[in-house]
Amino acid sequence: MKKITNWKLWAKCAGIRAVKTVAQTAISVIGVSAVLSDVNWVAVASASVLSGVLSLLTSVAGLPEISEE
Repeated sequence: MKKITNWKLWAKCAGIRAVKTVAQTAISVIGVSAVLSDVNWVAVASASVLSGVLSLLTSVAGLPEISEE
């Protein structure tokens, strides 16, 4: 695991990645409902938040968007 030296860049890249992951999870959970009125919004929110947290934790191991200088 490489050492993080630029925290602002890491936070920006990790945040962007987490937001994309949250959006993808929300879309997939919403997509399993037959109609929009059947969407379990609590499940959408909890699954999306959990995926965002996991994305941030995974980003600690390294981000390919940040090249070594």
